[in-house]
Amino acid sequence: MIERIDHIGIAVQSIDEARKSYEALGLEVEAIEDVPQEGVRVAFIRCGGSSIELLEPTSESSPIARFLERRGPGMHHLCLRTDDIKGDDARLREADMRLLRDAPTRGAEGCWVQFVHPKSVGGVLLELSQPDDNEPDDKSQTVTS
Repeated sequence: MIERIDHIGIAVQSIDEARKSYEALGLEVEAIEDVPQEGVRVAFIRCGGSSIELLEPTSESSPIARFLERRGPGMHHLCLRTDDIKGDDARLREADMRLLRDAPTRGAEGCWVQFVHPKSVGGVLLELSQPDDNEPDDKSQTVTS
C-alpha cells in the first residue's frame, strides 16, 4: 500500500554545484551514494517527511545523462513509498499500467524499486520504493537493469 511521498528526483549535471542552492535554503545533504547499476550518483536531502534526491550521471549512457541531454536539469521523477511493492506491482500490471522493469529491482539505499512509465501516469515518471527492512518475500526478484 502506498504510504507517502518518499522523494522527488532532480536530474543535475553536478551534485556539487546543485547542492549549493538547497544548502542556501538551510537544507543539508545527508548522504551521497553511487548506484552503479543505474549509472548515477545520488545525493539525499531531507525535507520534512520526504527527501529531495539529486541525480548526477556517472556515464554518458545512463538514463539520467540521456534525460539531461534531452530536457536539461530539472524534475526527473516522483517517488512514492510503499510497504508492498510486489502487491503494487501486480495491481499496476492488472490495471494495464506500463512498468519499466519486469520486476522490482534494487535501487539507492538498498530499497526495492519499480518505475511506472510517464504515459501511464499523466506525464510524470513515477517510482515506487520499498525500504529494505520491508523487503519482498521472494528475493529472486533482485534482477538489475
